[in-house]
Amino acid sequence: MILFQNMTVKAVKEHLSSLNIQAYPEIIPDLKADSRIAVQNMGVSLEKKVLAMESEVTRIAKMKALEATYYAAGIKKIGGIDEVGRGPLAGPVVTCVIILKPSSQRLYVNDSKKLSRKMRETLCEQLLEDAIDYAIGLVDNETIDEINILNATKKAMTDSLTKLTEQPELLLIDALQINTKIPQKSIIHGDAISYAIAAASIVAKVYRDNLMQIYHEEYPEYGFDHHMGYGTAAHIEAIRKYGPTPIHRKSFLRNLDY
Repeated sequence: MILFQNMTVKAVKEHLSSLNIQAYPEIIPDLKADSRIAVQNMGVSLEKKVLAMESEVTRIAKMKALEATYYAAGIKKIGGIDEVGRGPLAGPVVTCVIILKPSSQRLYVNDSKKLSRKMRETLCEQLLEDAIDYAIGLVDNETIDEINILNATKKAMTDSLTKLTEQPELLLIDALQINTKIPQKSIIHGDAISYAIAAASIVAKVYRDNLMQIYHEEYPEYGFDHHMGYGTAAHIEAIRKYGPTPIHRKSFLRNLDY
């Protein structure tokens, strides 16, 4: 056991930085019992981290509860589907269908909008490592203008299904029903409730953000790398100043004065 009282505060801090969170519970009592306030505070800080981690583990288990019932019933290939980009003034709508290994249990998986860009990118890599199969669906702005955004979203979802090598036994979809013979369950706010749907939202978001970064390089004056095509004040001002680009959704600009 580390005798913290024989270590300087700096040494204690350096020692703690070398540990992983699994080691925290054993040393927290010693830290909090130390006579020095600075060391006691380190113990309190680690305790908060442990509690937050335990809460996150519980949240992920709750998100996986629905899928767990299907896994227990013998359904192993569950496809989570979600979309990104229904609201922007520019760019495509992108969907992802992902079939995860039942063992996948990555912490912090959530609705992609609730995550930082760095966290999304990290989780995207981890989730693709856990994937049995996945596919991206994309419908461009011109088709969105032709068939409307709802139908375009459904088309992107069904298109992604045709790209899969593995056939899902069940689809969990965020708030929509699509035209497929595969059994499906529509879940309102699914990206905050279902682990598989949240995973799909993360992969779709990272894919679309990377695509909008490419568009930014082509049309740098519009700031696509910041707002990803959504109708921010800066974006609307750019449209008024420069006019729409070939990737803008004309049907979404009808109420803009430009």
